[in-house]
Amino acid sequence: MTAIKLPRERKEQLIKAVQHFFLEERGETIGSIAAETLLEFFIRTAGPDIYNEAMRDARKVVMDRLAAVEDELYAL
Repeated sequence: MTAIKLPRERKEQLIKAVQHFFLEERGETIGSIAAETLLEFFIRTAGPDIYNEAMRDARKVVMDRLAAVEDELYAL
């Protein structure tokens, strides 16, 4: 699997979200480099699992729709 590439603007939003989380939940201030490193770690480690789950969900939706089309064709 190739690495997930985020648009620069989205990555900056996520870095700020990580910093906000640390401040609100832990009372700690972390810099943008630490937040970016943590974000990249989670993308690298959890990203494939999240992607696979999303693909399973999408496959289920497509299969359900195909089954509905098949039922409608059979009814004709």
